[in-house]
Amino acid sequence: MTNFPSPDGPTNRWPLLRWFISSGTLGVPQAAGPVAFSLVALSLTNDSSGGAAMMLAMTIAQVGGAIPIARLGKGLPLAMFLRLLVAMRTLALFSIAICAANDVSFSWLIVLAAAAGLVNGAASGYLRAVLNHLAPSSRLPRTLGIAATLNEATFVLAPVAASGLGSVSPALAVFVLAAVGAVPALLVPNTGSTHIDGVRGARSSVLSPPILLWLTCAAAGGAAVAAIEIGAVALALNFGYEPTLAIVFTVPLCLASVAGGIWVSVRNRMATRRAVLAQLLLMTMGSALAALNLSVAATVVATVLIGSVLAPLATYYSLILDTLAPPQRRPEVFALLRTANAVGVIFASAVLTVVSLSVTMIVVTGLMVVATFAVAIASAKRYPGDEDLTRDRSS
Repeated sequence: MTNFPSPDGPTNRWPLLRWFISSGTLGVPQAAGPVAFSLVALSLTNDSSGGAAMMLAMTIAQVGGAIPIARLGKGLPLAMFLRLLVAMRTLALFSIAICAANDVSFSWLIVLAAAAGLVNGAASGYLRAVLNHLAPSSRLPRTLGIAATLNEATFVLAPVAASGLGSVSPALAVFVLAAVGAVPALLVPNTGSTHIDGVRGARSSVLSPPILLWLTCAAAGGAAVAAIEIGAVALALNFGYEPTLAIVFTVPLCLASVAGGIWVSVRNRMATRRAVLAQLLLMTMGSALAALNLSVAATVVATVLIGSVLAPLATYYSLILDTLAPPQRRPEVFALLRTANAVGVIFASAVLTVVSLSVTMIVVTGLMVVATFAVAIASAKRYPGDEDLTRDRSS
């Protein structure tokens, strides 16, 4: 069995590189899904809105399955269970491609999309848990910053690739995204570690107030980003541009997020609570500025403000939850973190379906205000391990 470094030992670069590739490809189905599924729906029903139904089924299944699926991995090696989860998702996605190529009833595609999404949250949680066995704690901020940058690159490039492949064949696009999404099953390193490290604390809650605080922040941030990304076309139309110029708002958001990930990687230091509060304020200001609907330039500045703190905040959430979670239940907590972001996306999408974009931005801004205010109140309290984590993971 391969020996991996202790939490404070040197980093083994090859297994870590394999983890980075796994992290970058795990999210490909979700990133490319909206485009690929819409093209499949268009080819089968002459209505692209079916793609949204497939993504909704996938996301709702992810939220519902995160904790139950994560708990099924108790007693199994982390990497082994992750491979099983990815294999299940890949099988469901390949089935979608086959059904799309053979004009199967679209209802089956929605069911298969839900089956694929059922394991997404748990797979993300287990992949993050594997990282604790590959990188020393002092390098986790840098490692997570790089992972956040790769994730943003995935969400920029995957839809473009899906669009190009979909122009040839929608079924081909789904097949390729399924194949790329299967890479973690082949590359994720073995750690030899099981889900349960010990019996003591096995019944510790994964929804303690400190954990709920950061999950709420993740959900609020996910809603703020989703409102911009999903409402980008509406923003373009609102300012008199063609729908295709929605990229005027989404590209700055992505570029700012990538820059934030690079900054975290170079700094390699966990943010202080005061810095996190400042980052939440920046995101709140960005959301509020977008809600004011002043001009294209002001809205672009708003997207940059939001995007610039995405990676730093995501890195902090992952690090602080690593400390707050019971050791034997970290995969579940990391799955909840991914799920909290998905809940934010669902919330923003639901609000957008019933009210205008401007009202949606106001609602999302209110959610960010609540989250920021909650952190401001809690900042006077010392959560277990918070200060120690900041000190131990400083470069």
